[in-house]
Amino acid sequence: MQPISASQPPFPATSALVVEGGAMRGIFASGVLDGFMQADFNPFDFAIGVSAGATNLSAYVTAQPQRSRDIIMDYATRREFFNPLRGLSGGHLTDVDWLWNYSHDQLPLQTSRLNQGIPFYAVVSRISDGEPRYIRVTPNNVHAVMIATCALPFAFRKPVILDEVRYVDGGVSDSIPVRKAWEMGARDITVVLSRPLGYRKNENPPADSARGLSLSQRLLQRAVKRMFGEDAGLWQTMQERGSEYNESLDFIANPPAGCHIRVIAPPPHFAVGRLTMNHHKLQDGYDMGLNAAVHFLQDLQRRAA
Repeated sequence: MQPISASQPPFPATSALVVEGGAMRGIFASGVLDGFMQADFNPFDFAIGVSAGATNLSAYVTAQPQRSRDIIMDYATRREFFNPLRGLSGGHLTDVDWLWNYSHDQLPLQTSRLNQGIPFYAVVSRISDGEPRYIRVTPNNVHAVMIATCALPFAFRKPVILDEVRYVDGGVSDSIPVRKAWEMGARDITVVLSRPLGYRKNENPPADSARGLSLSQRLLQRAVKRMFGEDAGLWQTMQERGSEYNESLDFIANPPAGCHIRVIAPPPHFAVGRLTMNHHKLQDGYDMGLNAAVHFLQDLQRRAA
């Protein structure tokens, strides 16, 4: 990720909503955002989402409550989306193209509202250098951008190309774009996480200069080159993903002076994983999100009183 600088923001914004991804763990954020919509709570100047966080935000900024919940519960649990046998045979483990387009056919996203609400950005990762890009979502690009931000390497094998540039899942390069929100001018930031507070990723040790890469690092490097090409810079970004994620958590815990960050996270007993297909666990995760939104809004009211 490029260094954050206190440069002049592109527009005068002070408040931002940041939503982490996490595939099926996004059921928690769908509950949080539905709770916000039920309370008509949308004080933000802009929003940034990653992967499932971006698709959740697409329903929030277009004011379509329960759309994301229904997609996760009713469509993402189908074999057309998640199919281990298909993945083992060289196909998509998770077919995000099918999921997005089928969902849009069944529960149409009100794309015209994307120009009427707050600016909404989705994170994608550029294959050539592994860098994150933050694309403003519009009625003209929403379908392609939503597929790109969810295109997890190796799980979704179809190339996703925007303006002649190939991208994959935004979580590879910037899983929690809170630092980007600050760079864009936000000084009051609400972050919706998809893991309980206290979680941190394991960090890959740097390559041993004497012995070179470890076996696992060499295997990953070969897999990336085989799928994305010899010049793909994505491998290095994948190596640094754990440290990048933890740096975002450190930023949240210790924001710069003048920046206030509020966090909404699942409770410790949140039992939804990246590929959880159990409807009871998913419903529980959604209800936890709704409850978290209620408590968050009540706390805001108490502080304002």
